Parts: sequence; structure tokens; C-alpha cells
Amino acid sequence: MGGILYNSSELPTFTLTGLPGLENSQHWMFLLLGTLYIVSIVGNALILFIVKEEQSLHQPMYYFLSLLSVNDLGVSFSTLPTVLATFCFHLRKISFDSCMAQMFFIHFFSFMESGVLLVMSFDRYVAICNPLRYTTMLTDSRVVCMGLWVITRSFCMVFPLPFLLKRLSFCKANILSHAYCLHPDLIHLPCGDITVNNIFGLFIVVSTFGLDSALILFSYVLILHSVLAIASREERLKTFNTCVSHLCAVLIFYVPMVGVSMTARYGRHAPLLVHTVMSLIYLFVPPMLNPVIYSIKTKEIRRRLVRMLVGTKF
Repeated sequence: MGGILYNSSELPTFTLTGLPGLENSQHWMFLLLGTLYIVSIVGNALILFIVKEEQSLHQPMYYFLSLLSVNDLGVSFSTLPTVLATFCFHLRKISFDSCMAQMFFIHFFSFMESGVLLVMSFDRYVAICNPLRYTTMLTDSRVVCMGLWVITRSFCMVFPLPFLLKRLSFCKANILSHAYCLHPDLIHLPCGDITVNNIFGLFIVVSTFGLDSALILFSYVLILHSVLAIASREERLKTFNTCVSHLCAVLIFYVPMVGVSMTARYGRHAPLLVHTVMSLIYLFVPPMLNPVIYSIKTKEIRRRLVRMLVGTKF
């Protein structure tokens, strides 16, 4: 790592990494990632357009879906500049301030997605367990307040991270493990005491991902209890089917996230390629699959998509 340090008056630059050991395949990798970007951006943009245009979709559930689509677009655009530079143009240097900005937005949208999935689970809980109070509990003003709470919480959690990193001294060889800047990656580079950073990082993970996942699980326990109380098997399936899209969104977000965490904690001796691939799955798969899942499982969205493709009206 060398003995030369950067202090706060001489900010370091960082070196981004593509796929370790597959340097000759970087262009092919960008073609794959580019396809994922296109599906994600076009798919989420279509969801926003359809919800805006279809009067029947002006309901709390689809307002939250729109917020999820905006969030997924944010994730895609946060990683796009450096992924494009690394895999397509082989430009691997990134300044400290640019890296901090990218780290902020990636984690901001990650925490925000967890919050969006939580309020969507609350929406499903009210719709199934208290259907008669649905319109009075989830008014437009309350939906707006819930959306603002998700955004504000994410901002407050992530905002201190760049400043906590900027106060530290960095060693000369600042090589990152990915084609983008992530806090768990950056936290290993400073030469100073990172105890405060570690404690704060653990706090925000527990108070967002940990709390949100526990509340989502609790809401589905209540939903399952209400569904099982329905006498008709057909009605039970019909009712629970309204939750399938959200359940899939929860799984494709939290399962890769747990995989990344487990790999980082217990897979330290695993090849660097494993860590890189797990991170790519975590950041690229949910924004791509969410619009696909909701397009398939939501009748109104599916019908509008078919109408747009064939150019006819039903």
C-alpha cells in the first residue's frame, strides 16, 4: 500500500475494477450490462407512463409502484457512468468527490428501495386485512407523506457517509473492487481509525434493512392469517395473488443483498470475481426484474402494454 498518505487537503483518486481475470472480455460484459440497463430504463419508464396515463391505476398501490420505478431508474443511472467508462472505454480513474457522490446516490436509492417495499407491504396489509378502511386510511395526502418519509429517511441515513470518509487519511494505492463506489469497499482503504464509520454503517443497516425486513415479514404474517381465514379456496388464491408481485420484488431485493453481505463477511478468501458478480446481481437484477414482474402480474399494465404494441384499442 506504500507509505504515502493523502490527507483531507489532498484528496485521493480511486481506481475502478472491471471483472478480475476477465480483462479480455470486458466489451462482452458491457454488452450484457448494457442490455440490463436498457431493459431496466425502458421497463421502468413504461411503468411510469402507464400509471400516469391509465386513470384506473391512480390508486395508492400504483403510486408506490411508480415510486419503486423512479427508485430503480435512480439505481441504474447512478452506476451507468462508471460502468460505461470502465467496461467500454477502459477509463478506471475516478476523483474523490465523484466517488463520494456516486456512493451517496447508490446507497440512497438502495435504502429508499427498502423503504418503498415496506410501505408497499403496508398497502397490501390494509387492502387485505382492512379492505373497508382502505380508501380512508390510504388517502392521497397520506401516500405523499409516506413517500416523503421514505425519501427523507434515506437521505438522512446516507448523508453523513461521505463526510465520515473525507475526514480519514487514505493510502496511496486506492484500488476498488468494483466498477462503482460502494461504502463497504471504500471503508477498507483508509489508514486511520474507522471505528466510527463501522459503528455508523452497522447502525444504518440495522435501522433500515433490518427493521424494514422484519416489518415486511410481520405484515405478511398478518396477511397470511387473514387469507387463511377466508372459507373459499378460490377466494384465498385470488386474494393472495394480489401480493405475488410485491413478494417477488421483496425476494429479488433482499436475497441478493443477503448474499452480498454473507460473501463479504464469510467469503473473504473467495475469488474477487465472486464478490464482483454478487455485487452486480444486487445492483442490476432488481431494477431489471421489477418492471417485468409487475407487467406480467398486473392485468391493467399488461393490457396497456399489449395495446401499445399492437396499436389498437380494446
